[in-house]
Amino acid sequence: MGKTLAYKILEAHLLEGELKAGEEITIKIDQTLTQDSTGTMVYLQLEAMEVDSIKTELSVAYIDHNTLQTGFENADDHEFIKSVARRHGVLFSKPGNGICHQLHLENYGKPGKTLLGSDSHTPTGGGLGMIAIGAGGLDVAVAMAKGTYSLTAPKVINVELKGKLRPWVSAKDIILYVLQQLSVKGGVGKIVEYTGDGVKSLSVTDRATITNMGAELGATTSIFPSDENTREYLKSEGREEDYTSLAADPDAVYDETLIVDLNALVPLAAMPHSPDNVETVEKIGKIKIDQVAIGSCTNSSYADLMKVAAILKGKKVAPDVSLVISPGSSKIMAKMASNGALADIINAGARVIENACGPCIGMGQSPKSGAVSLRTFNRNFKGRSGTNDADIYLVSPETAAISAIEGVLTDGTACGLELPQIEPVDFAPNDNFVVYPEGCNKANTDVTMGPNIKPFPRNTSLPEEVKARVVLHAGDNITTDDIMPSDSRLLPYRSNIPHLSEFCFEKIDKGFPGRCHEAGNGAIVGGENYGQGSSREHAALAPLYLGIKFVLAKSFARIHRSNLINSGILPLVFDDPADYETFDLGDDLVIENARDQVAAQADGGFIIVKNVTKGLEYKTKSNFSALEITMILNGGKINTIKEEM
Repeated sequence: MGKTLAYKILEAHLLEGELKAGEEITIKIDQTLTQDSTGTMVYLQLEAMEVDSIKTELSVAYIDHNTLQTGFENADDHEFIKSVARRHGVLFSKPGNGICHQLHLENYGKPGKTLLGSDSHTPTGGGLGMIAIGAGGLDVAVAMAKGTYSLTAPKVINVELKGKLRPWVSAKDIILYVLQQLSVKGGVGKIVEYTGDGVKSLSVTDRATITNMGAELGATTSIFPSDENTREYLKSEGREEDYTSLAADPDAVYDETLIVDLNALVPLAAMPHSPDNVETVEKIGKIKIDQVAIGSCTNSSYADLMKVAAILKGKKVAPDVSLVISPGSSKIMAKMASNGALADIINAGARVIENACGPCIGMGQSPKSGAVSLRTFNRNFKGRSGTNDADIYLVSPETAAISAIEGVLTDGTACGLELPQIEPVDFAPNDNFVVYPEGCNKANTDVTMGPNIKPFPRNTSLPEEVKARVVLHAGDNITTDDIMPSDSRLLPYRSNIPHLSEFCFEKIDKGFPGRCHEAGNGAIVGGENYGQGSSREHAALAPLYLGIKFVLAKSFARIHRSNLINSGILPLVFDDPADYETFDLGDDLVIENARDQVAAQADGGFIIVKNVTKGLEYKTKSNFSALEITMILNGGKINTIKEEM
């Protein structure tokens, strides 16, 4: 029986466990990346572990999220990250260099390697044939400290691509179609592996767009084979020596298969307020738009922006539209400045902003009240743009650009404009934005810590009896943006959990922090896919600080479930989903003999939660692995690592 590409790479990195879907495994991690929104916490945790040196082949600290410096907080965080990076031999990418995923693709990603990143869109590296996984910051800190990562071995979905895309249909439309078919929870516990004759028609940056948005499927990661297109991309970046040919065996066996006919695809859009709420642009119709934003780690490559420049050349952005563009890296910006494409964009009436995440995370460029904004980004959760009543549509760069000219959502296949073929170009190496830790170590490099950086909260070992009051009863698909909002107002406080926690769940229930303070110990009741979205562990750390002891839900998103366990918070799944309806705010709950019940999870038992207020009992499941049981009993991952070391 042939092997999938994903399992070939996992097998080559396997350190512990049986490589079988559903089994806990530990793999070697070759590379890590962090970004500044999650990075401060990662490096606080790395320092807390008191390691002498990191164990990865390469680790990079990128500054790309909190680049809007309206006060000292973001700049202080950057200086802290730089100082810890120097102490531990981590490369530091300065603000202005670009977006972490685009930069890692350009400069460091290698086929066949493993990459763990403190950002949910780390699977972008799968476009190069990597096993690239997004995780919570603590998992990344541990990967740097120990060179390992533990996970449940995923199933593998085969997405077989047939044919070739037509003009005005792009890689973004492929992943939007896959999201339409599988939904935002269709990839949970799975790796998405792309095969078929259609693969060869896609460039590496096309593939990276698709693997990037695999995060919206809830997938562990997504991966493409490494072929001649991969070689050409690495050659264009001056790294042909990093090329390795990789593919699944011809007789590889997959757990599921989805066939996508590229010839039949048309321009698509994800409508408000979910990436899987997908419809054709033609069917949505010519809705009036107010803003267009092009960029993000999903669609800010050279080829993407050159198509945009070609569409805009000699044209004019519609009078009622604000068009903003953010290139993915300094090399892309420099190349477009030298070949005249940047002038074409500016002359059309577009605003060009810094090479950073920017509006994708609500860091500037929020649309006006009630606006319709087309974005080439990866998420359109309600309020993520910074404007709570805006309607955000996710589209391809081509659709975004032609719509900006027309002033309405426009299907490019019917506009009569011929798109040019974007020819590959070579990029001159430029590491002027990178700080190398040469000659630095723990002995000769001090940590720089500003007044906004506070210690992260630590849990205590699990008591015999866990009491908690229901402080929130939430719905389905609660996102990490819902739990811990991400915008220009709050991002500067990512290293200050006490302050940040006062805004926890503010978009859903502003009374949440107050009820937590009053209850002392709290419990959250949630629906399906609780915690989808970003990898930010702040969505676990803020509830931990507020006294949350456990979360009861119908199901959990992968990364958030891990972050809860890392923090020592129990994620419990209803055995009977109908139990969800029986809770009210203020119900007092208790888990008796909690340590014994958690330990018994190794034998597949239930954890019984009693509702003291209503006199009810609930069977809950956790499916904890042996390692997860240890972490829960110890009160989290840091406590466990410290005990081991």
